[in-house]
Amino acid sequence: MQSYIEDALEKKIWAVVGVSPKKEKYGYKVYKSLKDKGYQVYPVNPLYTDVEGDKCYQSLRFLPVVPQVVNMVVAPKFGKQYVDEAGELGVEYIWFQPGAESPELVNAAESKGLKAIYGACVLLQSR
Repeated sequence: MQSYIEDALEKKIWAVVGVSPKKEKYGYKVYKSLKDKGYQVYPVNPLYTDVEGDKCYQSLRFLPVVPQVVNMVVAPKFGKQYVDEAGELGVEYIWFQPGAESPELVNAAESKGLKAIYGACVLLQSR
């Protein structure tokens, strides 16, 4: 899995599913950290229209580009739709933040050919 982490961090086009405009939430912290590090990162959350002045998308299907990495910051019960979309779009990596993963979601992602990362926080890995 460490090689997946290293390879994913080299990719520059990301989507953060479960982004939030609330600065105390991990969805915000992950999005802001990636953006500040120079990644092209798209916020995805159907509850918001913008985050940090950037358009927030309802789903991965509506993004202007296919992200190379999808970072999941949503409860597992909300994750299936995004795993399915990532597989349909041909996303390479799906990174489940701690608490966003479940065995079912990881298995679903891998069965769709996605390289799944879990048990690791992007905030700690991308220092």
